[in-house]
Amino acid sequence: MANEKEEKDSKKTTEKSEKKNLEKDEKKSKKLNKKSKKDELAKIKEDLEKKEEELADCKSLTLRQQADFENYKKFSEKQKSELIKYANEELITNLLDCYEDLERVTENSQTEEDAIEATKLIYKKMTKVLEKEGLKVIPAKGEKFDPYKHEALLVTDSDEYENNEIIDELMKGYTLKDKVIKYSKVNVCKK
Repeated sequence: MANEKEEKDSKKTTEKSEKKNLEKDEKKSKKLNKKSKKDELAKIKEDLEKKEEELADCKSLTLRQQADFENYKKFSEKQKSELIKYANEELITNLLDCYEDLERVTENSQTEEDAIEATKLIYKKMTKVLEKEGLKVIPAKGEKFDPYKHEALLVTDSDEYENNEIIDELMKGYTLKDKVIKYSKVNVCKK
């Protein structure tokens, strides 16, 4: 019986020992789980902080770019208005010579013939300046009527001209670099 009792005690001790070991293992496991969860949580927090920093940098960059764009827009508008304001500067500079020549003719001409000759020279000079800028006279007399270049002020029935042919140019028309800036005023043959 003593053996049985010893065996039972030994069995109980073994069971207790195993139970204690199991409890220890569970505690260790829980500690490890807590530790790994804490580590995981710490890593997530660290990642979140990095992402928040990146987001703040992106916001800052976006705000700077937006401010730069606004400054560029203001600069471009100012530059455009300056360009428009002084767009004719070169043309006016070129025409100033003709203007001054006219002034000299009016002040210094001794005779009417001198004034006429000087005026003709100034007219040629002014024509060259305007042609250089891209101004061209629209051909009219003897041409077919083109409503995109000519404006019919008079309509005449004539056997000497074909239908829609321009009989006479009443006022010259002009193009500036292929854009009509003044239509020719014409008399057109209509049958």
